Amino acid sequence: MVIIMDKFREKFKMSYFVVNKIYVFLIFIFLSIEDLTLGFYYFVISLIIYTWKVLRSKVPIDVDGEFQSYTYVYKETDNKDLKLDIWYPIRYNNNYPIVFFCHGGGWISGFRNQPNNVSWCKFLASKGFAVVSIDYRYGYKNTMEDILSDYTDALEYIKENSHLLSLDKNNIVLMGLSAGGHLSLLYSTYHTYNSNLDKMSGIKGVVAYYSPTNLNQIFISENKSLFAKFATKQTLKDSPVNEEKIYDYYSPINWISENMVPTLLVHGKLDTTVPFKSSVDFAKKLKQFNIKYAFLVHKKGGHSFDTKLEDIVTVNTLERTSRYIRKMMENW
Repeated sequence: MVIIMDKFREKFKMSYFVVNKIYVFLIFIFLSIEDLTLGFYYFVISLIIYTWKVLRSKVPIDVDGEFQSYTYVYKETDNKDLKLDIWYPIRYNNNYPIVFFCHGGGWISGFRNQPNNVSWCKFLASKGFAVVSIDYRYGYKNTMEDILSDYTDALEYIKENSHLLSLDKNNIVLMGLSAGGHLSLLYSTYHTYNSNLDKMSGIKGVVAYYSPTNLNQIFISENKSLFAKFATKQTLKDSPVNEEKIYDYYSPINWISENMVPTLLVHGKLDTTVPFKSSVDFAKKLKQFNIKYAFLVHKKGGHSFDTKLEDIVTVNTLERTSRYIRKMMENW
């Protein structure tokens, strides 16, 4: 009986009803029908709780000490200046290896100095890396090509100014969460596939946390997330690529070649936003091409488990991530 109940709870957690917070909307409707003022208060309280959770979201390893961070404008666009933050380790060095960090948010939300991203930057800086955390334009007003051009321009800015910023442009690891991991994987697979040596200069590896690698899988029936489907369609709406091939074209899994750099994949088995299968299939293809890779799995982790859970598996995953990045770097 206990086993049956556990299975039911697990299935319920991954259902369309829970994943898309439909119950929250229904409660709001019922309260509003009963009393419009009551419905309004419920909406405000729900918003406050959600904001509070976002602002408190961080990796479970608290890092002591002050870190130096500096903000730079790496690109000017018609609507706004695009910025990046560089987080330096406490100890002084002239030539820091770089973790080039890209936030998630389905390409349509999120920002570089969001609490969860800042906590990642501090954690990695505590391990001796300089962490470059970037912003990019959102997909609801721009295309995937625009976003990829921002990603490329931020990386080029770091390389071109590395001597002024005390950074080692020959020791770079690309890292991203969710949509940010997709951009990191797409950049590296595309340019290694096409042998664009200048674009891949200095890049030693990629770290992708719960990232979509095959965009077609966002739309499979098993994936219950309306947000993921909306964000993907919205970002790819104005692409110059043929509509039938658009999801294939922007899927990193289709650009893997024998030239791909070492890769670390991290994913929670209970992810209801980006299918776990996305990383499983990517790992299989890396193996096919004899690419060095590691795949860390959290059996009870969902999307963004790294900043939602504080269990020993999550802590070990963070530590193993920093060790794998260190392994990727030369002359550490």
